[in-house]
Amino acid sequence: MTYLVTGAAGFIGSFTALRLLEAGHTVIGLDAVNDYYRVDLKEHRLSLIEASPDAKANWKFYRGLIEDANLVDRVFAENRIDRVIHLAAQAGVRYSITNPRAYCASNLDGFLNILEACRAHKTAHLAFASSSSVYGLNRKVPFSETDPVDHPVSLYAATKRANELMAHSYSHLYGLPVTGMRFFTVYGPMGRPDMAYFKFADSIMRGNPIDVYNSGDLLRDFTYVDDVVKAVILIADRPASSDPSFDPERPALDRSSAPYRVYNIGNQHPEKLERFISVLEGLLGVEAKRNYLPMQSGDVYMTAADTSSLERDFGWKPSTPLETGLMKFTEWYKEKEPWQRSL
Repeated sequence: MTYLVTGAAGFIGSFTALRLLEAGHTVIGLDAVNDYYRVDLKEHRLSLIEASPDAKANWKFYRGLIEDANLVDRVFAENRIDRVIHLAAQAGVRYSITNPRAYCASNLDGFLNILEACRAHKTAHLAFASSSSVYGLNRKVPFSETDPVDHPVSLYAATKRANELMAHSYSHLYGLPVTGMRFFTVYGPMGRPDMAYFKFADSIMRGNPIDVYNSGDLLRDFTYVDDVVKAVILIADRPASSDPSFDPERPALDRSSAPYRVYNIGNQHPEKLERFISVLEGLLGVEAKRNYLPMQSGDVYMTAADTSSLERDFGWKPSTPLETGLMKFTEWYKEKEPWQRSL
């Protein structure tokens, strides 16, 4: 099949593109390669895709913004796309507080362009990235797809929830099969430098203190990238279908009379931030200097995924323990090229 992967130079997107190429599929990549974080890391991910054995025949890349409607239309018009895996977005909770318009442009206008193109070209399935951030002020844990998600605590989270609502409206109006994927704190080699684990590693290796918010009393459902990519591809390959038992008087929140679904993709086992730091210290062989700070604006105390729906429908379970995933990250981190890190 032919897959469009938006955000193909990104962390999850590049791993997804590589796995699809390895499986013999054709992959169309789309990415702006912007400077929200280090462009050289994004270019490095692209170079690994281009160097894969099947890339010459089965890889095509477009460089540009998803908020450019003409570009998005051209990508769909020039390629017969069977599945869309939409991972492009303006990421980051803190950045959304200081740069809110970037989120409206990419996450709202850009997502609308993807929906419109899928509608016009009758795409068989759109699987799109949402986020555990949509659970916002919820305190019932683990977070379930059937929980209300009406109290986001950041604009980033609000745009991701808006994506879910926009997707449902297109699914209802046009019969477009759509599936939202709520990611929980994805980590691993070649990950995002703005994520806490990457910033911790940089600071620890430089001998600088690490900022530990809420005095380290936070829990996160850290999910290794390989586990996430397996779930993404499984979901993309099974178009969402309508639920014949959907009751509008007692509507389920994760499904619909339209071909619409939402799934959590998480590790099912939230870890204390202090333990996460301790494991990272041991693997790097350096003790961290901690700078304890209060809770950040837009942050939440705990994320914890209920992934029973994903296990029931796809047979998926996370298989990478924290120690193994962090070991793979630190091995890459310590061996990576000087152009990626100078100490």
